[in-house]
Amino acid sequence: MNNKGYKAFNPDFTCNGKQYEENTIYEENGSEICKAGVMHYCENPFDVLNYYPLVNESGEISEFAEVEPLGKIFREENKSATNKLHIKAKLGLKEFIKACINFTLEKTIEENENNAENDNGNNFAQIGSNGKFAQIGSSGNYAKIGSSGSHAKIGSNGDSAQIGSSGSFAQIGSSGNSAQIGSNGHFAKIGSSGDSARIGSSGNFTKIGSSGNSAQIGSRGDSARIGSSGDFAKITSEGYHSVVMAAGYSSIARAKKGSWITLAEWNEKDGHTWTPKCVKTEYVDGERIKEDTFYKLVDGEFTEY
Repeated sequence: MNNKGYKAFNPDFTCNGKQYEENTIYEENGSEICKAGVMHYCENPFDVLNYYPLVNESGEISEFAEVEPLGKIFREENKSATNKLHIKAKLGLKEFIKACINFTLEKTIEENENNAENDNGNNFAQIGSNGKFAQIGSSGNYAKIGSSGSHAKIGSNGDSAQIGSSGSFAQIGSSGNSAQIGSNGHFAKIGSSGDSARIGSSGNFTKIGSSGNSAQIGSRGDSARIGSSGDFAKITSEGYHSVVMAAGYSSIARAKKGSWITLAEWNEKDGHTWTPKCVKTEYVDGERIKEDTFYKLVDGEFTEY
């Protein structure tokens, strides 16, 4: 039985009106999922994004934590519930993305040990799949992975991977450096922790998280949620009603009218980045904050880049 899971919260660490704290055990008296008296969580960290956004419309990042069910467990589709839950340590954006990637890698490699869709660690692997619910795992460098079926789960931890997915509801995790990830299916969830990643998405309702440095992220779909904690990120959102957050040092972002952008500014000393100086969110109204224009936070103000 899997006794590990993940739970998302509002930015103030509440869920359904209940205040939680990390490293604390909570107990309820419920006996049915989706009813009062139980606490929900997901075994797959990607799945918590179905219930809480990566970044909300105010530019705030949802809180995440690893959890352990200690009571009776109830399951329904991708959600689980229990009447006794141990909330472990909070996960920052970087740690949450890493958890998504590790889960995807472990699942795809574990379930495809004897399947041709798993490259078993060889470099220069070329993997193609057009079926639904494909699970593809790759740990070698320079892998080329293509999937056109819906609900695909793709995990890669090799460097210089090229991953393409055109099916809806894809879950893609990559931890290698210099990865190139492309997705044009709707409702895709993409996590990348490697440096110098290039991520492109054209589907609507995409959720993209990146914690590596020097990431370049582009999204053309509407209602995208994009979060980046790495330094020197460059984020472009061409879809409407999107939310973009770039929390890393010297990061820039641009978006369409009707979207929200959150940027961070950091204090420096002796060439090193130390503490956050300012975090600010602006609404792209097309006038004061222009659409299709890169902005950087300088002295606490959005400045055209």
